[in-house]
This record gives sequence, C-alpha cells and structure tokens, in this order.
Amino acid sequence: MAEWLWLWWLIGALVLGVVEMMTVDFTFLMLAVGALAASGAAWLHAPWWVTIIVFAVVSVVMLATVRPLLLRFLKVKADGRPVSGAAALVGKPAEAITAIDEHGGRVKIGGDVWTARLDGEGLAPPGAELTVTAIDGATAVVARADEERLDYGL
Repeated sequence: MAEWLWLWWLIGALVLGVVEMMTVDFTFLMLAVGALAASGAAWLHAPWWVTIIVFAVVSVVMLATVRPLLLRFLKVKADGRPVSGAAALVGKPAEAITAIDEHGGRVKIGGDVWTARLDGEGLAPPGAELTVTAIDGATAVVARADEERLDYGL
C-alpha cells in the first residue's frame, strides 16, 4: 500500500480538480495543489504521516496566499468593478426596446434582452440610449445616458 501512496494522492488531486471545474471557486484547486505536493512527497518515499502534513501545509498556504490573488485578479477590474456575473453589467450602455418607466420595460444590453426599470421618474422611449446603474435580481436598473448614477451594488 505504501508503495502506491503517491498514486492515491494523485487520484485525489484529479478528483479535486474535477470538483473545482464544477464550482470555479479556487478552493478545490488549492487543495488539489496540496494533494499533488503530497503525491510528490510520497513518490520520494516519505512516510504516510509526512504526506498528510505536506498536504495540509501546502493547502493552507495556497488558500491563504494564492487564492485571494486569483479571486482579485480574475473577478475584479482595476477600478474595483466585477468582471463577471450580472454585477459586471453596471456601467454598460443599454438600448430601450420598449418604453421604460420606474415600473418596468425591456432593454438590450450587449445583445441580451433584460427586463428593466428606470432609475427615477419619467419615461424612456424605445430606442433611447441608457446606462445600467444597478442590477436588482433579474432586472436592470437604467438611467438616461446623460444622467447616470452608478451603484455597483457590491
């Protein structure tokens, strides 16, 4: 069993990598790196308890240092706005498809059609150029492009 310990750690790293692909949170990726380090230690004929220590230490170091850097780099632009998800739409231009007031309407944002409501009172006619000021659930809150009030909702 001890001669195949490296293989068990390698299989564990692969399983953690697959779980990471489903979650995309970078937590399981850091654990997979720890399992790879433990696999390397086992391949170098370290005792089983040393491989567990290597796994724990490398995983904690990766979770504490690399994961926050990855999250900051991949999910936030330089100005602090998110790169992905609905919150990334804040500040983007939108075009009114239907008349929009504070109760509702429809807009096109980057090729996608969203339900929308006007930020404030008034009416935006179809074809009006708007700016997304916030995302409220599945509704884009928009303002006329000349009076945008950005609320990043973070």
